[in-house]
Amino acid sequence: MASPKSKDSSMPEQDLPAGRRDGSNAKPRPRPVRRTSRYSPADVHEIFRRLSVQRPEPKGELEHVNAFTLLVAVVLSAQATDAGVNKATRALFKAADTPQKMLALGEAKVGAHIRTIGLWRNKAKNVIALSEALIRDHGGAVPEDREELVKLPGVGRKTANVVLNMAFGQHTMAVDTHIFRIGNRLGLAPGKTPEQVEQGLLKIIPDEYMRHAHHWLILHGRYVCKARKPDCPACVIADICKAEEKTTSIPAPLVPIVPLDPLDEVQAETKAD
Repeated sequence: MASPKSKDSSMPEQDLPAGRRDGSNAKPRPRPVRRTSRYSPADVHEIFRRLSVQRPEPKGELEHVNAFTLLVAVVLSAQATDAGVNKATRALFKAADTPQKMLALGEAKVGAHIRTIGLWRNKAKNVIALSEALIRDHGGAVPEDREELVKLPGVGRKTANVVLNMAFGQHTMAVDTHIFRIGNRLGLAPGKTPEQVEQGLLKIIPDEYMRHAHHWLILHGRYVCKARKPDCPACVIADICKAEEKTTSIPAPLVPIVPLDPLDEVQAETKAD
């Protein structure tokens, strides 16, 4: 005599609701976010080798004359384009290139210089406040320590990492929107937060490339691996790239890029993203 069938056995397995083999209403569990790079050490080395050939001496696109003006420029660049910040700070930095001169200039005049930048009122307050803090706590010098930098008004981890890298040559990774996108889109250093992407990149990038790594990734994200539509035919790592949305596996010719002049920079950044 055949054993009685269970209540669920009458429903073919292929007809069960998606997500659970037992047909219950529970939602399927989300797939865990991959936290490790999709690339081998050899792949990562080759990616940065090519980026280094393309831009042997990458420069940050924010204009500055010293560590203090770099710090101010990065603070002002939040939710603004580098080209827009440069346009506003050229006259500002001629008038005030030290914390003492900036403080003497005053919040109202600083604001008048940067009115074309988003959130300029709050940024003018931060520039004056951080100038006061530098004079009071650091003798007017920009500290070479992240913990001290992030204590300054308007300075977060990303800003601190930019200053440490560009002004003091430290091997930091400043994760902006471009680097965060590349880390996740390519699977180079996946993460839910900028700090997770930062730590992932620091683990995999060869030390010989760390000095300029964040510049290479920012410029690649700004001009090639764009947010809305990646320009895959212009990508020198298209054959290595594991992004699902890439449109070609044929890499662009690996030749050095001639630096843009100021007018071309403004036009290129306007088109990017």
